[in-house]
Amino acid sequence: MNILSEVLQATHRLTPHILQTPLLRSHVLSSLVAEPSGGGVWLKLENEQVTGSFKARGGLNKLLSLNLQRRTRGAITASSGNHGLGFARALHLTDMNGVIVLPRTASPAKVEAIRQYGVGNSIELEFVEGDSLAAELHAKKLSEENGMIWVSPYNDPQVIGGQGTIGVEIASQLALEQKSIDIALVTVGGGGLVSGIGTYLKTLNPKTRIIGCLPELSPEMALWVRSGNYATVEYQQTFSDASAGAPERDSITYELCKSVVDEFCLIPEDEIASAMRLVLEHHHKVIEGSAGVAVAAFLRLVRQEPERFRGQNVVIILCGGNVTLDVLRRIL
Repeated sequence: MNILSEVLQATHRLTPHILQTPLLRSHVLSSLVAEPSGGGVWLKLENEQVTGSFKARGGLNKLLSLNLQRRTRGAITASSGNHGLGFARALHLTDMNGVIVLPRTASPAKVEAIRQYGVGNSIELEFVEGDSLAAELHAKKLSEENGMIWVSPYNDPQVIGGQGTIGVEIASQLALEQKSIDIALVTVGGGGLVSGIGTYLKTLNPKTRIIGCLPELSPEMALWVRSGNYATVEYQQTFSDASAGAPERDSITYELCKSVVDEFCLIPEDEIASAMRLVLEHHHKVIEGSAGVAVAAFLRLVRQEPERFRGQNVVIILCGGNVTLDVLRRIL
């Protein structure tokens, strides 16, 4: 398994179909790290990606990697929302039929967005009790029974490769300013995003530090990597619903996270909400809770140990912006 190769192949496949999202220097966050010799904080705006999150990349890369014969089998996935939205778009672009399995706890706004891609024609939705892991296990069972292509939200080399194209874009964008990346903060759910970005950035510069950011209410990957023992926790509602839930026990992202993530940071709900407000107030960008986790992790760590960030070039991935009006009202 060569994730770097997957990232590079994905870059060529995806370029005609996705946006190269902006890399925005944050004046308010940069003020916490900048010094006369340099340093600053940049926000990678995947909240402005088509479908509203980075998930537009991985699922599409997977389907584009299939030959025409395999595409006729149709594809099935599981999602808490964002991956399903990206997958629905990918089905349309590749002219494939597919099924999306969602937990009943999935965001109604994200479910409605998926429906707008034509559910009932070439795309079917199926709902299950439980969390995102329960949806994944059910979808895998259906794929075996019906001979459909199973597309994991994270446990797949081509999906990870697609997410890793964000790292390619960041490195290229900062190179235009003659800067390199010292620290990247990435939200972790199943681990596909941080595995792809971390693999690419550490190939460019092994000294780049990758910080995995998780809500305290769903810390599964951090617990797994820290202890070496697979861990699940009881589902609790979190602002970071897009990253919530345990990964599969056999997920390839476990070893990848062990390899590329230098440290994990767990964030309480009030700090996630504060980070979402900060980005809205200072940059007029709407982000969802999973993106707020990464911003909040930076703020927490810079408070705890400001000197480690001084003069460093820091990139925070704003992984999505699909947030409901109800959640916006709550955080405001």
